[in-house]
Amino acid sequence: MALIRFAEGQQRSGSLGATVYSHGRYGPYVRARSVPVNPSTDRQVTARGALQSLSIRWNNTLTQAKRDAWEVYSGNVIWRNALGDTTYLTGLAHYIRCNSVRILVGLAVLDDAPTTFTLATPEQELVVSASEATQTLEAAFDDTADWSSEVGAFQAFYMGLPKNPSIKFFGGPWRFMAVVLGAAAKLPAPPKPGDPVAATSPKGNKAKVLLLPKTGDPKAAVSPEEDIPTPDWPFAEGQRIWVRSRIGRADGRLSEFAQTNFLAVA
Repeated sequence: MALIRFAEGQQRSGSLGATVYSHGRYGPYVRARSVPVNPSTDRQVTARGALQSLSIRWNNTLTQAKRDAWEVYSGNVIWRNALGDTTYLTGLAHYIRCNSVRILVGLAVLDDAPTTFTLATPEQELVVSASEATQTLEAAFDDTADWSSEVGAFQAFYMGLPKNPSIKFFGGPWRFMAVVLGAAAKLPAPPKPGDPVAATSPKGNKAKVLLLPKTGDPKAAVSPEEDIPTPDWPFAEGQRIWVRSRIGRADGRLSEFAQTNFLAVA
């Protein structure tokens, strides 16, 4: 890896041939590109299957009018790329982005594009703690946000691989842990005929993220499952844990991530 200095106003990010351009605490750098081993885990296979199914559905099931509506939505929603520059995704990209998460949490695919030209608002009050003794995560969130009382809306929570307490930056891997549905809905809507199959953990892991309220805290909710297994990644006191979430609205809009990190307690 070598640090580099670009001419004023120039930036590079991503891979070009066998070279990767990126930036860190001490400035831009370049390194050789390495192709990681593909383990083809159950999660990877499920995720790739969902993306493929949505792409096929876009081409074979959606009418041209519905595809055009997604293009209108995408043309009105600003996106920030890896360099922080303003850009716009395609209609297909937004369709897959919104619906891949709905499949993950067990909700039906939405073919109609949102008519409100914004992303959903991310969680503003995410607070999470973790206990080594019980191997549980406890998260509190704002229950006054619009999504929390909306049928078909949700907030999905993801846990990062535990790290040493000195680590201050984390880019993955992440694993889906739990979903909290809008308060007006108790169970996910079943997929429609022809919809991609909802993703499930190979362990049947539905959520060992306990979302329990403390006195005076923002409302939190408990997974309806009675038998909630432990997280796939065990953790110990003093380890740093990252948790992130994103909110999906009933009309298909999906927020960017809200993220927090903290040290696990005994």
